[in-house]
Amino acid sequence: MTLLATPRLTLRPLTEADREAVVKVFADPEMSRFFAVDFADPATVNAMVDGRLAYRGPAGQGHWVIERDGAVIGVAHLRPSWELPGEVPELGYYVASAHAGQGLATEAARALLDHGLGTLGLPAVWALVHERNAASRKVAGRLGFLDVGSGVHYGDLHRVLVALPAVHGRPHHIELWVPDLAEAERSWGWLLGELGWREFQRWPAGVSWRLGGTYLVAEASPALSAPDHERTRPGLNHLALHVATRAKVDDLAARATDHGWRPLFADRYPHAGGPAHYAAYLENEAGFEVELVAADGPASAEPGSPTS
Repeated sequence: MTLLATPRLTLRPLTEADREAVVKVFADPEMSRFFAVDFADPATVNAMVDGRLAYRGPAGQGHWVIERDGAVIGVAHLRPSWELPGEVPELGYYVASAHAGQGLATEAARALLDHGLGTLGLPAVWALVHERNAASRKVAGRLGFLDVGSGVHYGDLHRVLVALPAVHGRPHHIELWVPDLAEAERSWGWLLGELGWREFQRWPAGVSWRLGGTYLVAEASPALSAPDHERTRPGLNHLALHVATRAKVDDLAARATDHGWRPLFADRYPHAGGPAHYAAYLENEAGFEVELVAADGPASAEPGSPTS
């Protein structure tokens, strides 16, 4: 987990040493107004702290305390939902009543949301807000959460909210100038199709494939200044693409040789990028390299890359 800082707050991982401070935060009955249990009861809060300390989940997710000027004023979480299916990441934030109305909940939640969508690259972050908790729903609205319905969660009716990554700063398209368009279609067209990309545009000198808001172009441009691609020269070294599972990485790596690809670093497969990185490295006939990275790699997975 990561230490997060905002102009007024510090969010740090919850520890056993925070137990007394968290009990104090929830001692105010106002903090339990939208809960199905009474957290003013120290035994209830201690059970909640026990559950949070026992949490084990994806790297970068978990439970934080919210500090202001060195004092614990709340708790927050970003971890797989205990209420929504599919272990989708859920954001929650609770700031002591004495600090309400100062924008601190928004500040803390924004830090966690940016961490989730930006640093961790999560495809979405969800939140469950009590139907009558108007203040918390306003916080979610300011953060850009979309209301997608309601349901009974945590013992009462909650709004189901979702935040999606912003378009700003994300890739619009990637363009590869290739010496042989037919070869590019054979290799890239097959691989991208296996990964869910679909043909987007076509013209005499090129073709593109699209996934979501991003598309990839292969073009045999008449303006090419050299006949070959060399990935070890300055410029593009390789593209790295997510693959859902390790099993799918293995499947693609095994079949790629029938579609214009050859394995790279085969003697170190599937950990050529390091022991915590599960990936296949492939090169097509034109010398373009692609890295297929398993999204279900170890919780401690960190990006890695061979030397060339």
